[in-house]
Amino acid sequence: MSINAAEKGTVAMSGPSARQGELSPATVQAFDEGFASDPRRLRAQNAVTSVAINDIALNRSRLLSVPGSISHRLDDWEAVDQKKSGRCWLFAALNLLRADARKKLSLKNFEFSQNHAMYWDKLERANAFLEDMITLSGRSVDDRLLSFLLGNVMNDGGQWNMAVSIFTKHGAVPKEVMPETESSSNTSAMNKSLSSHLRKEAGVLREAITAGALPEQVAAHKERILRDFHAILTIHLGTPPKDFEWAWNDDNKKYCNAGTFTPQEFLRKFTDMNLDDYVCLVDDPRPEHPKNTPLTVDYLGNVVGGNPVLYLNADIEVMRELAAAAIVDGEPVWFGCDVSPQMSEKDGVWAGDLFDYSGVYGVDLVSTKEDRVRYRDSEMTHAMLFTGVDLVNGRPRRWRVENSWGSEKFDKGFCTMDDSWFDEYVFEVVVNKSRLTGPLKDALSREPLVLPAWDPMGALA
Repeated sequence: MSINAAEKGTVAMSGPSARQGELSPATVQAFDEGFASDPRRLRAQNAVTSVAINDIALNRSRLLSVPGSISHRLDDWEAVDQKKSGRCWLFAALNLLRADARKKLSLKNFEFSQNHAMYWDKLERANAFLEDMITLSGRSVDDRLLSFLLGNVMNDGGQWNMAVSIFTKHGAVPKEVMPETESSSNTSAMNKSLSSHLRKEAGVLREAITAGALPEQVAAHKERILRDFHAILTIHLGTPPKDFEWAWNDDNKKYCNAGTFTPQEFLRKFTDMNLDDYVCLVDDPRPEHPKNTPLTVDYLGNVVGGNPVLYLNADIEVMRELAAAAIVDGEPVWFGCDVSPQMSEKDGVWAGDLFDYSGVYGVDLVSTKEDRVRYRDSEMTHAMLFTGVDLVNGRPRRWRVENSWGSEKFDKGFCTMDDSWFDEYVFEVVVNKSRLTGPLKDALSREPLVLPAWDPMGALA
């Protein structure tokens, strides 16, 4: 919003003794007087000091225009609950895998163990972090990259390729085999201990290298650090099974016993998805990163030797078309988004214009997706699963979403997204490479543009 001449004059009243740029009492007094003379803002103040801002800003007619009916709906199972953890990316990926497993097991509400996946993610992530500390040992701790890595040691978030790396190397197990623990459902205390351990030992490792430690001595230091990390992690999450017997009663009450499996064997036996056949399309709206270009983010990943994080920067319309086509063909779609803006958490509804905050404040808060990304006002914060799409003349008008916030919220854990929200706040969708055509397909064979570690596209869902 532009500043008119009167406003410019008001801001300039700083008093004869004020330093340049100082917020002076005279300026604040002018602000107060202007606010007190604006009856619309006084009414807004009366409302917002008594009622939540979302209740005031909600466009109720818009909310009612987003019904939950869906023309192509896949879900007939119960939603899951990540509780007080940031494991949405793993929950969404395992929800996609269980679409296969449910059919093979004839067990509608089968769940893979999210605790098992998180255990291996954290152990692998610790190993990757220590490798980075060795590689960057010659840099000052004030170096931007090193400082960034030290500030993001052990959170719960991740991306699609990071999930693929875990499943490929460590497989997956039923939830009964490695159930939730208090710490898997409430990760903050565990993460604090794990992060503190790694940061402390990163200093010890750097000092050893600076003192001239030989490569085999550095490797021994790293192994000792990982051994202690493993102990803390296993105390919190339990011990993952090396193999297990799997027996169950299916939805027809039939007893089944499939025998003994390793986690890798179980995943291969009860899912048909070849995870390497899938690619993450991303909408990076900044023109310096052209569409139909592969992207990656430096130092983003969890498994040394695992799948690199790879995006294909695609037009949002192409992402919409391919996601809808997959659902019509019977396949749910993993996606990442900026979950909070324009969402009614009470109703489980998203729409691009669901809340009018600008109208309440009298301040223009609307900006483009490009500017929100560029100025760090929007990024990928959450991953979920598309389980339905409502098509009119072949074009989506709303989407059904499986969230991972429990079955007691929304429509038994499922939400409805108006298609207007897709353009503004959806950042990534995962589709089978076989669906790609033209320039987007050709981009798969090109070397990716490498973005710095702190780029917004490196945000963890």
